[in-house]
Amino acid sequence: MKRLKKVITGCLLTGLMVLSCACGNHAPQQQTEETTKITFVLDWTPNTNHTGLYVAQNLGYYEEAGLQVEIVQPPEDGATAMVASGQAQFGIDFQDYLVPVFTSEEKMPVEAVAAILQHNTSGIISLKEDGIDSPAGMEGHNYATWDLPIEQAILKSVVEKDGGDFSKVNLIPEYVTDVPTALQQDIDAVWVYYAWDGISTELAGLDTNMFYFKDIEPEFDYYSPVIVANTDFLSDDPETASAFLDATRKGYEYAIEHPQEAAAILCEEVPELNPEMVTESQIWIADQYKAEVEQWGYIDSERWDAFYAWLYQNGLSEEIPAGYGFTNEYLP
Repeated sequence: MKRLKKVITGCLLTGLMVLSCACGNHAPQQQTEETTKITFVLDWTPNTNHTGLYVAQNLGYYEEAGLQVEIVQPPEDGATAMVASGQAQFGIDFQDYLVPVFTSEEKMPVEAVAAILQHNTSGIISLKEDGIDSPAGMEGHNYATWDLPIEQAILKSVVEKDGGDFSKVNLIPEYVTDVPTALQQDIDAVWVYYAWDGISTELAGLDTNMFYFKDIEPEFDYYSPVIVANTDFLSDDPETASAFLDATRKGYEYAIEHPQEAAAILCEEVPELNPEMVTESQIWIADQYKAEVEQWGYIDSERWDAFYAWLYQNGLSEEIPAGYGFTNEYLP
C-alpha cells in the first residue's frame, strides 16, 4: 500500500525525461570474464512481493546464471524513472502506475516483462463490526484516500455497481502507514494488499471484512506488481535479460514450494523485517505468485488490455494500444 503514496503526476514524467537525457538510453552492464552486473530497483522497502529476488540471490541462482545482481531501494521519483534512465536494468512497478509512462509524448524505454503475482490482490479492508461486507456498505463510513483519480474512479465504480451511492462515502485524505491502528481510530476502510497489510490485521487480532476489486469487475484484475525492464537493454542483450528472469523464476518457484524457508531467507537478507509477519505473509502469498497458470511471470494480453481500455473509456487515460507495454518474450 505504501507504494500508492508515489502519486502519478507530471512530476514523475518530468523526472523520467530528465533522467533519460542525463543518462542516455541505458547504462552499460559492468562485466568481468565471468559475470554481468545487473541493478534491480524495488518499488518500496523489501516485503514478500520481493521474496523470489532475495531467494535467487541467497541460493546462488543469479551467480549460476553468470550474473551479479544488486538489489537497491527506489529514488523519490520511483523505480521506473531509474529503469527508464538506464541506471537500473530491471525494477518493480504496477500496471496502473505505468499509465503516464505509456501515454507520454516522449516514448519511455520501459516495458513490463513479468508478473510477480498473477492477480490483483488488493481491495478494501474494514473491521467486521462496521458491517462493510460489500462496496455499497461504505456509505456513511470514512475511507482513507490518496486523492488519486484512478483510485477514486475504481472505488466509485465498484460502489455503484453494488447499488451504493459513492457521494455518501466519506473521503478522508490520509496516508495510512499502520492499518490496524487506523481501523481502530478514525478510519473505517482502507485500500490494502492483503499479503502485507491484511496479514498485519490478523496478527493484531482484528476481525475484518475484505472485498477484492477483481471479484467485482474483471477489468480490475490488472497486474500488480510487475517487473519492468529498460527496452534498450532488452534489445541489446536479450540473452542476459532471459537469464535474469530464469534465475528469478527459480527464486519465486522455491518460495512457492517452500514458503517458510523462503521467509527465513528474506529475513536473513533483510534483518530488520519482523519474522512472524514475513512468515505469515509468505504462507499466504505463496499461492498467488503463479495461481492457476503454468508459467511464472506470464502476462495475459486480454487482462492487460482490458484495464487500459476501461481507463480510456472512462476518460482516465489516453488510449493505450492493445498489446502495448508488456512482453512475455524474455520469460523462460
